[in-house]
Amino acid sequence: MDELKPAVAPSRDAADAEPPVADRAVPMAARSGVACAAAGRARELADELKNRSFIDRCVARYRAAGFGDPGEAEVRAWRRSWPPLLEALVRAGLSDVQVYLEYGTPGGGRRLDALLVGTGPDGEMVLVVVELKQWHQYRVLDQERVMRDDGQVTVHPVFQVASYRSFFRHWRPRKAPRLDVRAVVLLHNATAAEARPLRPDAPAVADIPVLSGEDLSAPAGTLAGLLGCGDLRGPSSDDVAAFEGIRWTPSTRLLDHVGSVLEGSVAFALVGDQQEAFVRLRAAANRYLRTLSTDGRRAPDSRGGRTGGAVVTVSGGPGSGKTALAVRLLGHLMRAHPSSRPRFITPSGTLRAHLLDATRDHNAARELFPASSAMRSVARQTGTLVIDEAQRVKRGGARGLPQDLAAVVDHVPLAVIFLDERQIIRPDEGTTVEEIGAAVRAVGRTHHHLELTGSFRCGGSAAYTAWVDALLYGRPVPWTGHAGYDLGLCDDPFQLQEWVEHATAAGYTARTTAGFCWPWTRNRPRGATALPHDIEIQIPAGPSTPARTWRAAWNADTVLTDPHDGRVLAPRSQLWASHSGGHQQIGCIYTAQGLEYHHSGVIIGPDLVWDNGHWQGRPDQSDDRQLRDLTPQQYLRYTLNTYRVLLTRGTHATRVHATDAATHRMLQTLIRPAAAS
Repeated sequence: MDELKPAVAPSRDAADAEPPVADRAVPMAARSGVACAAAGRARELADELKNRSFIDRCVARYRAAGFGDPGEAEVRAWRRSWPPLLEALVRAGLSDVQVYLEYGTPGGGRRLDALLVGTGPDGEMVLVVVELKQWHQYRVLDQERVMRDDGQVTVHPVFQVASYRSFFRHWRPRKAPRLDVRAVVLLHNATAAEARPLRPDAPAVADIPVLSGEDLSAPAGTLAGLLGCGDLRGPSSDDVAAFEGIRWTPSTRLLDHVGSVLEGSVAFALVGDQQEAFVRLRAAANRYLRTLSTDGRRAPDSRGGRTGGAVVTVSGGPGSGKTALAVRLLGHLMRAHPSSRPRFITPSGTLRAHLLDATRDHNAARELFPASSAMRSVARQTGTLVIDEAQRVKRGGARGLPQDLAAVVDHVPLAVIFLDERQIIRPDEGTTVEEIGAAVRAVGRTHHHLELTGSFRCGGSAAYTAWVDALLYGRPVPWTGHAGYDLGLCDDPFQLQEWVEHATAAGYTARTTAGFCWPWTRNRPRGATALPHDIEIQIPAGPSTPARTWRAAWNADTVLTDPHDGRVLAPRSQLWASHSGGHQQIGCIYTAQGLEYHHSGVIIGPDLVWDNGHWQGRPDQSDDRQLRDLTPQQYLRYTLNTYRVLLTRGTHATRVHATDAATHRMLQTLIRPAAAS
């Protein structure tokens, strides 16, 4: 197999621009080699806080680490939360403990409010992860969620800090110093009574204390113990260097499990042009990663970017195997090129949630699958980055490329970007192979392009995906049942619902999706045990049937649990397509894109209608606020792409219903009537 050839010969006339602020040197006392806002001994940082310029320097360093702009609210939180912590450490006799504020885990996946590093009584290295909260009023919903006094639902801080602790435990390489990892939650504005409800009974986190502002007034020895540092002394400079030199990589246990999901599962078997692309991508990794330095990066060039390297774009339609290839590639890179710190990012929160859910310890796996909001930070810290569903990346920035992807092009030695230009569904997102290629060549790097043409969904029927494309973008033709794919037209949503329930009872994964044409109630009443039936479709009377109204609920924005026994009544939207009970709710483009299920029901709403021989987009019928103000012609592109995604989720069968009568009549000429379940 030949190695990859550049999609277009690279230009050597890279733009001679001033390096961005994030790439300039940021002078700062106690500067360390890790990504953070500040680092130093507790007393040093406590003294620095008295300097007016300290916070400004922290903001600059935060940006330089690739974390983005902290924003006024976050900086305000620093000013309020850092002094109580540092003052407590000094008063507890822990002045020499090494402290990292806004510590970014290697790879940029997560940021910790504070990380303490000390030496234990036996000489072992001890880490204490600190979660800082300004709360004093809140309501614990369950073990995973807390509602703040402003009504915002957020992660329970004890379980949040436990996931951070899990990172250090599961990502410690064999040759790293022995580590004792601890965790603590500090509510410095709360009284002891106000902090008490956060202390959970779960055995796995029973050792994580929740401290209040009152606890900070305890005697020095007691306070050190409350902070999890009672037996610690300050680390030597060699200890600090040893900690900062640790190359965090997945443990064998995590690697084996993630590897079994990413590489060993039958669901991720590669065939046809997937396998050919995989071979070419492995060759590219061998070529472009072999010259990485010991820290997994290339030396920066005069512009603050990285010399050499390549960006590979991989395009393909629905079911062409992009995600299967992407996760298989990640598994290979983890094993063959671990020093490059491979990471997988997708702008699809739904896809990321399913990837995390597929691993046994999804808290530890979060570093492999960082949130897309961390893309710029990750780009500066990883040698290999796999990006799936890249057409969903938000636009904005110079050079004709989204800022996040521009950072990837500038900094990552090898980036592999998977996208489908016909799955761009909003005006504020989307990029093309041409745009990426131009940006890559502009900085003197190499661009390769691969295209996947096979179909591994829809019963392996390339004919069905071609039929969908003809229906939406070309000249609609009747479906003749090629390759045995099961497509049918339902007269009403009752018939479609019955089909989905029958398939579910038979053991298949079956889901219904609809265009975003009805309101979606986000804030449920406290103690609610059912989702509101936001979707209402009026069905006119027939020759022998009365007029009826079909009602259904969108999938739950957050998990719906029984307030009495905690039983899950409806999965959260991101896991709606795979978790039990999802078939009883309706999904939309944002919870279906990137996923698949055996039986797929699709409701084409009034935002897309067939009129006078052409598709017409009706943004006034959309409930998506970012799309309602578009012109009908502008809206048409996005609604066609939306229904293309929805119509190609089913691996074996699809049923369609159109709410508009004229559209339904047109579809009757193309699709056979659905048989009774």
